[in-house]
Amino acid sequence: MKHLIIASTTYQCLSLAAAIDAGALPEGEKILVLANSSRVPELTERLQDVAGFDRIAARFDAVVDLAELIYPRRPPQWAPRTEELPMWEKLLRSHWKLGTGPVSVLVDSIQVNPGLALAGVFRDAPLGAHSDGLMAYGPTRKALPLHFAQRIERLVYIDLVPGLRPQLLREYGPELHSVPAGALRKVVSEAAAAAEPEVRWLREQVGERRSALILGQYLAHLGLLSSEDETALHVEMLRKAVSAQAEVCIFKPHPSAGPAAVQELQAEAAAAGIELIVAETPVLAEVLLEVLSPALVAGCFSTGLATAKFVFGIETVAVGTERMLEALTPYENSNRIPVTIIDAVLCRGVPAPALAGPEEAGRPDRQLQPLIEAVAYCMQSVNHPYLRDGAAEFLTAILGTESMRYFKRRRLTKLALPGALPGPARPPALRRFRRAGGRLTRRFLAVVSR
Repeated sequence: MKHLIIASTTYQCLSLAAAIDAGALPEGEKILVLANSSRVPELTERLQDVAGFDRIAARFDAVVDLAELIYPRRPPQWAPRTEELPMWEKLLRSHWKLGTGPVSVLVDSIQVNPGLALAGVFRDAPLGAHSDGLMAYGPTRKALPLHFAQRIERLVYIDLVPGLRPQLLREYGPELHSVPAGALRKVVSEAAAAAEPEVRWLREQVGERRSALILGQYLAHLGLLSSEDETALHVEMLRKAVSAQAEVCIFKPHPSAGPAAVQELQAEAAAAGIELIVAETPVLAEVLLEVLSPALVAGCFSTGLATAKFVFGIETVAVGTERMLEALTPYENSNRIPVTIIDAVLCRGVPAPALAGPEEAGRPDRQLQPLIEAVAYCMQSVNHPYLRDGAAEFLTAILGTESMRYFKRRRLTKLALPGALPGPARPPALRRFRRAGGRLTRRFLAVVSR
């Protein structure tokens, strides 16, 4: 069987190469489908032009470019109508030399395009997903249509938090295939060697000095913080680097961040007497971890923090996570699980499941897996009803502990879970029944009054 494997970022390409090395991808002909997700592809480097891409491509049987085929539309904009799907299947089979045999589709996201579109084009293909970040540990954002849900077979994910089981697509019972951290480290090392000309100047500037790396996320762009609050967050990260005796600080801004995000940080660095280097080179933060081996990595809830801690063994510090737990709205916001993981692991010292010792066994507030499953249930209770009993048991056990910071009491009240606000609680099913009855009554009265 031929397997179409979609990648929309350079980091996804690296993760998929690691998955092949680890034997986590299915047997058969593997075809890498490039679907550059850049908002302005004309101003950014193509995925296949990134230094070291040839080493990644060598692991696949073929590489095709969806972005090039559908230009000037970008892959996230590609949404064929239902009546066009057979035509697109015929075109892609011909253009990509797929023949008439069966294919499978492994997407980076089954809920948005182009993954959603390709799953529709190849309407009989087995489906799977791959994930390279902390989002894999969170629940599926919305229920899949039945004709997609019945075809889900596997989830491939990087074991970023050792031993933590992902919740993504769990309701569909996929086979879980984890990619060990060592496999990712090996591929990142290859990418770092290929990017040598681009990062040499940065390594030379840092020299042998004790360094710290600050990871910018551009949370203002997501509407999670104001620009001023995000700048203040970066300044706090810089102060953490200073308190860790860093002699030089490297700031890796988010690609979408403007110059104002850097200017105030430079002024703060000058006042603190520490040199600030802005890493404007387009290489990945993970490559900088390999090249610079910083003594400290600071961020908010970036996947790079988990990568630094568990893949590279670097000291990490998270800033602003408690504020983000309060700021995220609605509760279902898909960033909630990454924030929860980073806050629990880095701010409260909760160990990853594979690293937990016997002292954690009797302390629910020190266990990460049930915490994540309880938060996942509160986020998507309708799609994950099987998590309810475990969530109720966990919440009962942690009442009055710091672990309650991950739950909103209104949410617990709505779901009739331990920790709810005082007062008579109605079971969720009864509330839904009453709401449905109210809607029917209003419709009936509207018809009668005509």
